[in-house]
Amino acid sequence: MREGPDIARIASLVGDPARANMLNALMGGTALTASELALEAGVSLPTASSHLSKLMEGGLLTLASQGRHRYYGLAGPQVAGMIEAITGVAEAVGPKRVRPGPRDGAMRVARVCYDHLAGEQAVAMLDRLVEKDILLRGDNEIRLGPSAASHFAAIGIDVGAKPRRPVCRACLDWSVRRSHLAGTLGAAILDKILAEKWARREKDSRAVVFSPPGKQAFERVFLS
Repeated sequence: MREGPDIARIASLVGDPARANMLNALMGGTALTASELALEAGVSLPTASSHLSKLMEGGLLTLASQGRHRYYGLAGPQVAGMIEAITGVAEAVGPKRVRPGPRDGAMRVARVCYDHLAGEQAVAMLDRLVEKDILLRGDNEIRLGPSAASHFAAIGIDVGAKPRRPVCRACLDWSVRRSHLAGTLGAAILDKILAEKWARREKDSRAVVFSPPGKQAFERVFLS
């Protein structure tokens, strides 16, 4: 047996269609119950419980209890990044399914990727921040530029704290096939978009829908 990470084990966990649907459902950043995940996967509750046990054992999920309910979520941004990257590969080289309608179109424009913004708007935002040297990009790495702290402080986002996870991280966008911004800064930007009511989460979807005034505000702050 070769030494190193057991890629095959992780691939087998993610590669099952029911488990893949469960993981994708959790990419919205909301914890879900076993019953909800069974519906997402199109399987019975006992079958879903078996799948969830395997994903827990593989370290891909976390479990939190609240009263009588048990909620499953992705184990962290690293797992979410893996799912987004696999989706990008499937989009690029996998068999093509019939493209869904307007709801999928909204997903391509803007959506939640675990805890940050993804889609065309997110990729455009990262490009603009790099063009203005607020963020610096090189060797698939993103870091804060000299003016980043003051720039984000002016819009109510503190980048001075030292969190346990990266402030900036590139996350490959499956729909655009280029990177958007992840990390604590990416999460803070999504929080601001929703707190300012520039956009709303579409029900039962990862799509983020901007109102006309909200789109203008977002573009003024992040794309101008």
